[in-house]
Amino acid sequence: MSTISTLPVLLIIASQGFQPMEYGQPKKILEANGIKVVTASNKPGTATAKDGTKAHINITTDKVKVEDYSGIFLIGGSGALENLDNEITYKIIQQAKELDKPFGSICISTRILANAGVINGKKVTGWNGDGELDAILKNSGAIYIKKTCISDDSSVNIITAVDPSCAHEFGEKILEVLKKQK
Repeated sequence: MSTISTLPVLLIIASQGFQPMEYGQPKKILEANGIKVVTASNKPGTATAKDGTKAHINITTDKVKVEDYSGIFLIGGSGALENLDNEITYKIIQQAKELDKPFGSICISTRILANAGVINGKKVTGWNGDGELDAILKNSGAIYIKKTCISDDSSVNIITAVDPSCAHEFGEKILEVLKKQK
């Protein structure tokens, strides 16, 4: 078995409207493999999913120090854009890219990566239920790959996934990339 970094993984969720499967499945997979998961959000306390699921917030996004984590991943859900599509989140993701840390997103949160300017020339996927993702990714210079979960490791490991149905695959892909990082 490969040695995995002892630094925790940061999962960033919306304080209101995070997607519980997209958060819960990767968290469960990582923790089952001995990786500590820290949950960040735009507000302290407890985050609430649309279905009422609760999640404890360990740190607010404005307090995140990217160097303290082995990877940083944005979780989707109905509240992701409203709560996380902002300069604070962009800076976190931009720093992750600068430090060659694995980062990524699932579902609608891929749009936050696009808005952060970190996926130019990279292969990504994400939720396209409204038909707008093609144009958003084209404008950001990204290459839209219509697959459930992908990793573009051309220079840094960017992992993206489509929706809750591939949350388990997203978690497994994060684990795989972390094992390669050492």
